[in-house]
Amino acid sequence: MIRTVSAQHVWDALKAVPDPEIPVVSIVDMGMVRDVVVESGRVQVTFTPTFSGCPALHVIRQSIEDAVQDLGVRDVEVLSTLTPPWTTDWITPAARERLREYGIAPPGPADEGGLIQLDTEPVRCPRCGSLDVRLTASFGPTLCKRLHVCNACKEPFESFKSV
Repeated sequence: MIRTVSAQHVWDALKAVPDPEIPVVSIVDMGMVRDVVVESGRVQVTFTPTFSGCPALHVIRQSIEDAVQDLGVRDVEVLSTLTPPWTTDWITPAARERLREYGIAPPGPADEGGLIQLDTEPVRCPRCGSLDVRLTASFGPTLCKRLHVCNACKEPFESFKSV
C-alpha cells in the first residue's frame, strides 16, 4: 500500500488492468484511460470505451475501481465518456505489436471521418505477413473486429477495424 497516492501511481496501476476481451493489452495500452485526477485522497478516473455499446463496460469500470483501491484509496470515482469518441489511433505502438503477436491484425490509421469504413483497408496476416487474405465476416466476436483467412498460410485470424 502506498502512503500518498499520486496520479502517476494510478496510471501505473491501470497499466496492469487488461482489456477484458484482449488480455495481452491493457486499458492504458488501448488508449481507453483519458484522465486521472487525485485530490485530497480521492481519485477520479475517466475512460472512453472502444464502443458505446461495449458489453464489457461494467468489467472495465470494476477493474479500474479495484486497481485504484488496491493502492489503498477508498474514495474512487470511475467515469465514462464518449466525447471525444475512442479511436484506434489511441492504441500504443507496443500494443499494436502485442495484438499482432496474439494473432489479431492491428488497425491501420483511422479515416478522417471517424466512422467505420465499409471498404476494408489492406490487412496483413499477423502470422505469416501475407497481404493475400480473404474477408470471411465483417463482424467478428466483437463489433470492433473482422474475420479473415490467409490464403498463403491458410490460418484464420481477426483484424481490428479502424475507427
